[in-house]
Amino acid sequence: MEEWILDEITSVPQLRNPILIEGLPGIGNVGKVAVDFIIDELKAKKIFEITSCSFPNAVFVNEENLVDLPKIEIYHKKIKDRDILFLAGDVQPIDERSSYTFSEKILEISSKHNIKRIITLGGIGLAHIPKEPKVYCTGNDKDMIEAYKQEGLSEELYGVVGPIIGVTGLLLGLAAKKEIKAIALLAETYSNPMYLGVKASKKIISILNKKLELNIDPDKLEKEIKQIESEVLRRSDEFKKVSEIGSHSGKAGAEVTYIG
Repeated sequence: MEEWILDEITSVPQLRNPILIEGLPGIGNVGKVAVDFIIDELKAKKIFEITSCSFPNAVFVNEENLVDLPKIEIYHKKIKDRDILFLAGDVQPIDERSSYTFSEKILEISSKHNIKRIITLGGIGLAHIPKEPKVYCTGNDKDMIEAYKQEGLSEELYGVVGPIIGVTGLLLGLAAKKEIKAIALLAETYSNPMYLGVKASKKIISILNKKLELNIDPDKLEKEIKQIESEVLRRSDEFKKVSEIGSHSGKAGAEVTYIG
Protein backbone atom coordinates (compact mmCIF):
# COMPACT_ATOMS: atom_id res chain seq x y z
CA MET A 1 0.00 0.00 0.00
CA GLU A 2 1.27 3.44 -0.89
CA GLU A 3 2.18 5.29 2.30
CA TRP A 4 0.65 8.66 1.40
CA ILE A 5 -2.48 8.66 -0.79
CA LEU A 6 -3.19 12.13 -2.16
CA ASP A 7 -6.68 12.68 -3.58
CA GLU A 8 -7.37 15.90 -5.47
CA ILE A 9 -10.84 17.09 -4.45
CA THR A 10 -10.95 20.19 -6.62
CA SER A 11 -8.49 21.37 -9.23
CA VAL A 12 -5.67 23.50 -7.90
CA PRO A 13 -5.87 27.07 -9.26
CA GLN A 14 -2.88 28.98 -10.55
CA LEU A 15 -1.27 30.17 -7.32
CA ARG A 16 0.20 33.62 -6.86
CA ASN A 17 2.71 34.34 -4.10
CA PRO A 18 1.46 31.28 -2.15
CA ILE A 19 1.97 30.55 1.56
CA LEU A 20 1.29 27.25 3.36
CA ILE A 21 0.03 27.41 6.96
CA GLU A 22 0.12 24.18 9.02
CA GLY A 23 -2.03 23.54 12.08
CA LEU A 24 -2.21 19.89 13.18
CA PRO A 25 -3.00 18.38 16.61
CA GLY A 26 -0.41 18.96 19.32
CA ILE A 27 -0.04 20.46 22.79
CA GLY A 28 -3.27 22.26 23.65
CA ASN A 29 -4.31 21.70 20.02
CA VAL A 30 -3.23 25.32 19.57
CA GLY A 31 -2.32 25.06 15.89
CA LYS A 32 -5.30 22.89 15.01
CA VAL A 33 -7.86 25.19 16.64
CA ALA A 34 -6.30 28.25 14.97
CA VAL A 35 -6.21 26.79 11.46
CA ASP A 36 -9.65 25.16 11.68
CA PHE A 37 -11.15 28.48 12.80
CA ILE A 38 -9.48 30.43 10.00
CA ILE A 39 -10.60 27.87 7.39
CA ASP A 40 -14.20 28.15 8.60
CA GLU A 41 -14.18 31.94 8.75
CA LEU A 42 -12.67 32.32 5.29
CA LYS A 43 -14.81 29.51 3.83
CA ALA A 44 -11.64 28.07 2.32
CA LYS A 45 -12.11 25.36 -0.30
CA LYS A 46 -10.72 21.86 0.17
CA ILE A 47 -8.33 20.87 -2.62
CA PHE A 48 -6.56 17.76 -1.27
CA GLU A 49 -7.22 14.87 1.11
CA ILE A 50 -4.35 12.73 2.39
CA THR A 51 -4.94 9.26 3.86
CA SER A 52 -2.31 6.79 5.01
CA CYS A 53 -1.48 3.51 6.71
CA SER A 54 0.81 5.67 8.88
CA PHE A 55 -2.15 7.32 10.56
CA PRO A 56 -3.77 5.71 13.64
CA ASN A 57 -5.45 2.38 12.87
CA ALA A 58 -9.00 3.49 13.67
CA VAL A 59 -11.92 5.38 12.16
CA PHE A 60 -14.14 8.20 13.36
CA VAL A 61 -17.91 7.82 13.67
CA ASN A 62 -19.38 11.03 12.24
CA GLU A 63 -22.65 12.86 12.95
CA GLU A 64 -24.43 10.78 10.32
CA ASN A 65 -23.37 7.60 12.18
CA LEU A 66 -21.05 6.66 9.32
CA VAL A 67 -17.30 6.18 9.54
CA ASP A 68 -14.49 8.45 8.35
CA LEU A 69 -10.90 7.42 7.88
CA PRO A 70 -8.38 9.64 9.63
CA LYS A 71 -7.06 12.14 7.12
CA ILE A 72 -5.20 15.38 6.69
CA GLU A 73 -6.57 18.00 4.31
CA ILE A 74 -5.27 20.97 2.38
CA TYR A 75 -7.55 23.99 1.84
CA HIS A 76 -7.16 27.03 -0.39
CA LYS A 77 -8.21 30.66 -0.15
CA LYS A 78 -7.20 33.65 -2.23
CA ILE A 79 -6.62 36.82 -0.17
CA LYS A 80 -6.06 39.90 -2.35
CA ASP A 81 -2.88 39.22 -4.36
CA ARG A 82 -1.86 36.14 -2.36
CA ASP A 83 -2.97 32.51 -2.28
CA ILE A 84 -2.95 30.74 1.09
CA LEU A 85 -3.01 26.97 1.58
CA PHE A 86 -3.99 25.51 4.97
CA LEU A 87 -2.81 22.10 6.19
CA ALA A 88 -5.39 20.79 8.67
CA GLY A 89 -6.55 17.50 10.18
CA ASP A 90 -7.42 15.43 13.23
CA VAL A 91 -4.20 13.40 13.35
CA GLN A 92 -0.47 13.47 12.87
CA PRO A 93 1.69 10.58 11.60
CA ILE A 94 2.11 7.98 14.36
CA ASP A 95 5.90 7.61 14.52
CA GLU A 96 9.19 9.32 13.78
CA ARG A 97 9.76 7.79 10.34
CA SER A 98 6.29 8.62 9.07
CA SER A 99 6.58 12.18 10.41
CA TYR A 100 9.63 12.59 8.21
CA THR A 101 8.11 11.01 5.11
CA PHE A 102 4.86 12.97 5.55
CA SER A 103 6.75 16.25 5.91
CA GLU A 104 8.71 15.41 2.77
CA LYS A 105 5.41 14.74 0.96
CA ILE A 106 4.08 18.16 1.99
CA LEU A 107 7.29 19.81 0.82
CA GLU A 108 7.03 17.92 -2.48
CA ILE A 109 3.52 19.36 -2.93
CA SER A 110 4.81 22.78 -1.92
CA SER A 111 7.62 22.71 -4.46
CA LYS A 112 5.26 21.55 -7.22
CA HIS A 113 3.01 24.55 -6.59
CA ASN A 114 5.86 27.03 -6.14
CA ILE A 115 5.27 27.65 -2.43
CA LYS A 116 8.27 29.53 -1.07
CA ARG A 117 7.06 30.26 2.47
CA ILE A 118 5.60 28.01 5.18
CA ILE A 119 4.18 28.93 8.60
CA THR A 120 3.69 26.20 11.20
CA LEU A 121 1.61 26.73 14.35
CA GLY A 122 1.89 25.09 17.76
CA GLY A 123 1.79 25.33 21.52
CA ILE A 124 4.45 25.52 24.23
CA GLY A 125 3.39 23.38 27.18
CA LEU A 126 3.64 24.95 30.64
CA ALA A 127 2.92 23.49 34.07
CA HIS A 128 0.27 26.15 34.67
CA ILE A 129 -2.42 28.00 32.71
CA PRO A 130 -0.90 31.28 31.45
CA LYS A 131 -3.03 34.37 32.01
CA GLU A 132 -1.63 36.08 28.93
CA PRO A 133 0.10 33.58 26.66
CA LYS A 134 3.34 34.75 25.08
CA VAL A 135 3.92 33.97 21.42
CA TYR A 136 7.36 33.05 20.14
CA CYS A 137 8.74 32.53 16.66
CA THR A 138 11.60 30.50 15.25
CA GLY A 139 12.42 29.09 11.85
CA ASN A 140 14.99 28.57 9.16
CA ASP A 141 15.19 32.15 7.80
CA LYS A 142 16.24 35.20 9.82
CA ASP A 143 14.53 37.72 7.53
CA MET A 144 11.18 35.97 7.86
CA ILE A 145 11.57 35.78 11.65
CA GLU A 146 12.44 39.48 11.75
CA ALA A 147 9.28 40.34 9.79
CA TYR A 148 7.07 38.53 12.31
CA LYS A 149 8.92 39.91 15.33
CA GLN A 150 7.43 43.26 14.42
CA GLU A 151 4.03 41.86 15.44
CA GLY A 152 5.16 41.57 19.07
CA LEU A 153 6.59 38.05 18.99
CA SER A 154 9.77 36.98 20.76
CA GLU A 155 12.53 34.96 19.14
CA GLU A 156 14.27 34.22 22.46
CA LEU A 157 13.49 30.49 22.52
CA TYR A 158 16.97 29.05 23.00
CA GLY A 159 17.38 27.61 26.49
CA VAL A 160 13.73 28.24 27.31
CA VAL A 161 12.01 25.32 25.60
CA GLY A 162 12.78 21.85 24.33
CA PRO A 163 12.44 20.35 20.84
CA ILE A 164 9.61 21.11 18.44
CA ILE A 165 8.13 17.67 17.87
CA GLY A 166 6.26 16.33 14.86
CA VAL A 167 5.30 17.96 11.57
CA THR A 168 5.26 21.43 13.15
CA GLY A 169 9.00 21.18 13.69
CA LEU A 170 10.13 18.93 10.86
CA LEU A 171 8.67 21.14 8.16
CA LEU A 172 10.96 23.94 9.35
CA GLY A 173 14.12 21.86 9.20
CA LEU A 174 13.39 19.96 6.01
CA ALA A 175 12.14 23.04 4.17
CA ALA A 176 15.58 24.61 4.46
CA LYS A 177 17.01 21.83 2.29
CA LYS A 178 14.54 22.78 -0.45
CA GLU A 179 15.21 26.52 -0.12
CA ILE A 180 11.74 27.17 1.28
CA LYS A 181 11.57 29.80 4.01
CA ALA A 182 9.67 28.57 7.06
CA ILE A 183 8.81 29.83 10.54
CA ALA A 184 6.82 28.54 13.51
CA LEU A 185 4.50 30.64 15.66
CA LEU A 186 4.36 29.03 19.11
CA ALA A 187 2.05 30.19 21.90
CA GLU A 188 2.20 29.28 25.57
CA THR A 189 -0.54 27.02 26.90
CA TYR A 190 -1.23 24.49 29.66
CA SER A 191 0.38 21.09 29.05
CA ASN A 192 -2.54 18.96 30.31
CA PRO A 193 -3.60 16.72 27.36
CA MET A 194 -7.30 17.48 27.94
CA TYR A 195 -6.79 21.26 27.96
CA LEU A 196 -7.69 23.27 24.88
CA GLY A 197 -5.43 26.31 24.42
CA VAL A 198 -8.06 28.75 23.17
CA LYS A 199 -6.30 31.92 24.38
CA ALA A 200 -3.08 30.74 22.73
CA SER A 201 -4.90 29.99 19.47
CA LYS A 202 -6.59 33.39 19.54
CA LYS A 203 -3.22 35.13 19.95
CA ILE A 204 -1.85 33.34 16.89
CA ILE A 205 -5.01 34.06 14.89
CA SER A 206 -4.70 37.76 15.74
CA ILE A 207 -1.11 37.84 14.49
CA LEU A 208 -1.94 36.06 11.22
CA ASN A 209 -5.05 38.20 10.79
CA LYS A 210 -2.99 41.40 10.93
CA LYS A 211 0.04 40.16 9.04
CA LEU A 212 -1.82 38.46 6.18
CA GLU A 213 -4.85 40.80 6.13
CA LEU A 214 -7.34 37.95 6.57
CA ASN A 215 -10.13 40.31 7.66
CA ILE A 216 -11.60 37.94 10.26
CA ASP A 217 -12.70 38.55 13.86
CA PRO A 218 -10.53 36.56 16.34
CA ASP A 219 -13.05 37.29 19.14
CA LYS A 220 -15.54 34.94 17.46
CA LEU A 221 -13.32 32.02 18.50
CA GLU A 222 -14.31 32.37 22.15
CA LYS A 223 -18.00 32.59 21.22
CA GLU A 224 -17.81 29.32 19.31
CA ILE A 225 -15.45 27.53 21.68
CA LYS A 226 -17.96 25.19 23.33
CA GLN A 227 -18.77 23.53 20.04
CA ILE A 228 -15.11 23.47 18.97
CA GLU A 229 -13.97 22.10 22.33
CA SER A 230 -16.52 19.30 22.31
CA GLU A 231 -15.51 18.10 18.86
CA VAL A 232 -11.74 18.44 19.26
CA LEU A 233 -11.58 16.77 22.66
CA ARG A 234 -13.92 13.99 21.58
CA ARG A 235 -11.76 13.09 18.62
CA SER A 236 -8.56 13.41 20.65
CA ASP A 237 -9.96 11.01 23.23
CA GLU A 238 -11.06 8.51 20.57
CA PHE A 239 -7.52 8.20 19.25
CA LYS A 240 -5.90 8.22 22.68
CA LYS A 241 -5.44 4.45 22.78
CA VAL A 242 -4.33 4.01 19.19
CA SER A 243 -2.04 7.01 18.72
CA GLU A 244 1.05 8.21 20.50
CA ILE A 245 0.37 11.84 19.60
CA GLY A 246 -1.27 12.60 22.93
CA SER A 247 1.55 11.01 24.91
CA HIS A 248 3.92 13.81 23.83
CA SER A 249 1.80 16.44 25.54
CA GLY A 250 3.97 16.36 28.64
CA LYS A 251 3.38 16.12 32.36
CA ALA A 252 2.11 18.95 34.50
CA GLY A 253 5.11 18.64 36.79
CA ALA A 254 7.55 20.07 34.27
CA GLU A 255 7.84 23.82 33.80
CA VAL A 256 8.13 23.63 30.01
CA THR A 257 7.62 20.41 28.08
CA TYR A 258 6.65 19.68 24.49
CA ILE A 259 6.18 22.08 21.62
CA GLY A 260 4.08 21.25 18.59
